Amino acid sequence: MEYTTVIKPKNRLFEVDFKEIWQYRDLFTMFVKRDIITQYKQTILGPAWYFIQPALTTIMYMVVFGGIAKISTDGLPQPLFYLAGIVCWQYFAVCLNKTASTFTTNQHIFGKVYFPRMIVPLSTVTSNLVRMGIQFLLFIVVYIYYVISGVAVAPNIYILLLPLLVIMLAGLSLGFGVIISSLTTKYRDLTILFTFIVQLWMYATPVIYPLSTMSPDKQWIMALNPVTSILEAFKYGMMGVGTFSWGMLAYSFVFMVVLMGIGIVVFNKVQRSFMDTV
Repeated sequence: MEYTTVIKPKNRLFEVDFKEIWQYRDLFTMFVKRDIITQYKQTILGPAWYFIQPALTTIMYMVVFGGIAKISTDGLPQPLFYLAGIVCWQYFAVCLNKTASTFTTNQHIFGKVYFPRMIVPLSTVTSNLVRMGIQFLLFIVVYIYYVISGVAVAPNIYILLLPLLVIMLAGLSLGFGVIISSLTTKYRDLTILFTFIVQLWMYATPVIYPLSTMSPDKQWIMALNPVTSILEAFKYGMMGVGTFSWGMLAYSFVFMVVLMGIGIVVFNKVQRSFMDTV
């Protein structure tokens, strides 16, 4: 008898079988489509929510942080400044929250059929690129409006870093997400705690305020947050404002690589026996 598929345990924890993932590329595509289609299925406005959510969030930030708190926006129009932060942060936060529930959300699938488990978090990061792309178009529309209106924005050569910045956001969310997902199979309290941490994390990231408003002795503390340099680099490349630093960006990149390495080890270890504890 000849077997078309042979399933055998992984001997090494630090291993991602890209060949096997490629063999299941049709399933990967199906998961991506599922995430995109089902998110706003049976809603009246459907995909329009991709525009409505960042628009409403921007208005709220303008009222609370721009109007009441009078927080500086580095001389930029408030809608443009807040949208720049929202586009990047929401991609990171949504990917992080969804990958953090990989095992618990998909336990009914994992318990019935075999496929590379890493496909699920990878599909989540990929499907949310569509969401980010749509919201980025909204940002570009607002951007063009202010350029035509004569607002001084200065895009520069660092705008070419945009693909790298998106990859870094995806890598950080994937790394943190699979670690938390692995831990929550045994400690369910972490799910509630982590949701709260992500909400607080936004205020430790220059989404609603520019890093330049802080004194140098506080900026380095904020720079310990690996998402900080990514948002600042995005704003600097697109609009010419922000605190850009190759050192900070290199730190975030190394942080991402190390984090993903740890995430792969933890994920591979937990996936062997998670059905016994989930």
